[in-house]
This record gives sequence, C-alpha cells and structure tokens, in this order.
Amino acid sequence: MAEISAVSEGPRTEGDDYRGIMRFAHLVRADLPEPALAVLDGSQAILVSTLYPDAPATLQELIAGGSAALDAVRAAIADGAAVVHELTDFTFASAVLAPPAVLAVGLNYAAHSSELGLKTDAAPTVFTLWPNSLTGHGQTTSWPRSLSESVDYEAELGVLIGTAAKDVSEEDALDHVWGYTVVNDITARDIQFAEAQWSRCKSFDGFTPTGPVVVTADEIADPQDLHIWTNVDGHMVQDASTNQMVRSVRTLIAHLSQSLTLLPGTLISTGSPGGAGYSRDPQIFLRDRSTVTVGIDGIGELTTHCRILG
Repeated sequence: MAEISAVSEGPRTEGDDYRGIMRFAHLVRADLPEPALAVLDGSQAILVSTLYPDAPATLQELIAGGSAALDAVRAAIADGAAVVHELTDFTFASAVLAPPAVLAVGLNYAAHSSELGLKTDAAPTVFTLWPNSLTGHGQTTSWPRSLSESVDYEAELGVLIGTAAKDVSEEDALDHVWGYTVVNDITARDIQFAEAQWSRCKSFDGFTPTGPVVVTADEIADPQDLHIWTNVDGHMVQDASTNQMVRSVRTLIAHLSQSLTLLPGTLISTGSPGGAGYSRDPQIFLRDRSTVTVGIDGIGELTTHCRILG
C-alpha cells in the first residue's frame, strides 16, 4: 500500500496558484466509506467533496458534470477556502472508477507487434477489459500460480473521454478528451495465446492498474509526444515515446466512434511499446514479490506490487 508524503493540514491561502494542477485521484483512508475524489498538487491533496455542497464524489461524476463541474472545482479552490489534508494515512484507489467501458487497443506499436509475432492489421485490434481488473497505484496484484506463471507488463497511455463522441473526425477527436492517465495492461501471456479473445488474460483481478492520477487534457499539449517507460525490479525494460504509435489518439477515437458512441468517462488504453517480457531472451515475467512501475512523463508513475499464490 503506497503512502504519499505528509503535509500540514490547513486551509489554502487566498491567491495560491492552482492553475495547471488539475490532477485528480481517488484516495482511500480508514475513516472514509468510499474512495474520495481529490485534487493533488505534489504532496498536497484537497478532497473535492469538501469544496461545496453536492460536489462530485468520483471522477465519473465530475466528468458527467461537464465543463461547469470542472469550473466549479477550480473556482472553489481558487477562493482560498479549501482544506489541505495530511496524506500519511491515504492510499490510492484506481484513478478511474466505474467507467462506462474500458476499451483496450492491441498491437498499436510496431515493435510490440513484431516481438509478439503478431501482425498489425489494417484496422485496430480492440477488446474490452473487465471492471474487476481496475486497481490503484501502490496496490498489490495477486494471481494463482495454477492459472499463469507467464504474467507480463505493458505500459500504456490511458485516454478519458469527456463528451460523447459519435462519428467524429480525426481533426475534432481530441476535443472529446477529458484527460489522460497511466495504465499497466498486465497480461497472462500463456492464456492470451491459448484463447481466441484477449479479455480474460488481461482482466484478472487487479490486472489493470491506473493512475496515480488523471490529468486534465489541457495539461498535455500533444499526446503523441510523451516519454513512456517501464521498470521491473529496478531494471528499465520499456523506454519509448507515444510518437511511435501506429495509430494516434486522434485516429483511435475517430475509428472507435464510427461503430459506437464513446460515452463520457470511457477509458481507452492505447497500446504498449516494445520491450515486453515475453519477447526477451531470457524472458522476463512478473515474479512473486516483483515490483513494476510504469510511467509517462507529464502524468506520473504507477507502481504495482506482485504476489503469486500457491
């Protein structure tokens, strides 16, 4: 369970600069009945529920409230009345809770397609991830040894849809993005190559860590210009850029919106670069007590602890 550095609890000083710190997380504390939506600024956090009556309780509620809800949060923080909490007792839940859908894109980096021995098709490879797989930064993901001993990591850029997108053009696609997060698309490779679909091998409990935060879209000038990487047990194993995507975020949103309406809050995991453990010689799989951190510059670093049962 990861802890965040402590800061003194107290009110913000009026005039403190909260421009550009719209980084949202779901925090857990023993006295809170549910994960609480918070705005993070470095080691400081403000619980959104305390800002004004009927404030959004989750990121999904905030996104559903549209620009008016986000503006209300910004204004409430700017007026100096927000309370900054000590964070010693907080841990992270998934940055994305109860999205309408989690859509994952496979084979979206040529190097990753090649190392898996799979062909990048003319259209994107798309599958769904099940909601039980969502978990937070610093949490422990466990799985039975009897199910898989070939569990792999995949660093991915996660895209959160803000406004419903149907038949949108590539030119307009980024207008529908609310924010971005980090995703580790953990995968049981032996199951992946034994079955005709990829949802089960990637949807064990805790196989989709997200976070630590979601950053609002205005913080990311270009989603195709982000350093993305993975570190397993102290070793850098993926080191790439989102500019290596076969299909850009714009292209993926436009393509997906042709066949379905992308609802507000939908999470799109946009594929992983080369360097997967499956393709290495010798292979690197996540072991009992492994620690894997995936990161994207400008968004954050997402750490998962691993336990193999049995």
